[in-house]
Amino acid sequence: MVARSSWWRSAAWPDPDDPPFLNGVVFIRTELGPHELMAALGRIEEAFGRQRSRLNAPRTLDLDLIAYGRLSGDLDGLILPHPRAAERLFVMGPLAEIAAEWEHPGGGCARDLAVAATVGRDAAVAK
Repeated sequence: MVARSSWWRSAAWPDPDDPPFLNGVVFIRTELGPHELMAALGRIEEAFGRQRSRLNAPRTLDLDLIAYGRLSGDLDGLILPHPRAAERLFVMGPLAEIAAEWEHPGGGCARDLAVAATVGRDAAVAK
């Protein structure tokens, strides 16, 4: 692990009646390829009781691969960077905390994307 953000709390999205989110971002170095890393993240989710019942259902743990180096595009079904990360404050806020100058291939650094985020605007560092 190179760096980790604070925990950020926000209302659930897309259904704010679901339990709130607790989000964080870690920057890691790994020898795993992007598909291997996604498989490893899935195994960790399963170990924490994650069950995939329906799209956006409440979950015990949701681990996303936001970016993998400078890779960009559809890599055999794995889209990088994460296709909706740039619009979510609960992702860009924690990312900006540890890598403010990270550049999204579509344009904008993490700090600016956090300011412009349209989803999860209530996200803030958990106290």
